[in-house]
Amino acid sequence: MTEISRAEFDVLNALWEGYPASANDIIERLNKQKDWHDKTVKTLLSRLVKKQAIKFESKDRRYWYSPLIERESYVVNESKSLISRLFEGRVAPLVAGFANDDALSRQDINELKALIEKWEKDNG
Repeated sequence: MTEISRAEFDVLNALWEGYPASANDIIERLNKQKDWHDKTVKTLLSRLVKKQAIKFESKDRRYWYSPLIERESYVVNESKSLISRLFEGRVAPLVAGFANDDALSRQDINELKALIEKWEKDNG
């Protein structure tokens, strides 16, 4: 999968909120959290098109953008890449780091327990 910068990810994330979307729709969504200039967003959209992460169609004299990458697929690939690079492919040290920093909520712990129980049941 093509490498996507943090800024490009923000644009892609705004597009995942609903599509097809015009550049103005995406700018409006982004401006809820960031104060980016219109040209900046349009440049990022152009980069994402070149990277084949999104596509566009011209309709009514406007460009309508849609993602070519599913959010879930992107998150899974990025998660695997992070774990591979930083933790030699092991998940336990990542979780331990959050646990040691008290960054896990009770809900996080319950969800992890449920995932482990399901994995044990399925992989007996």
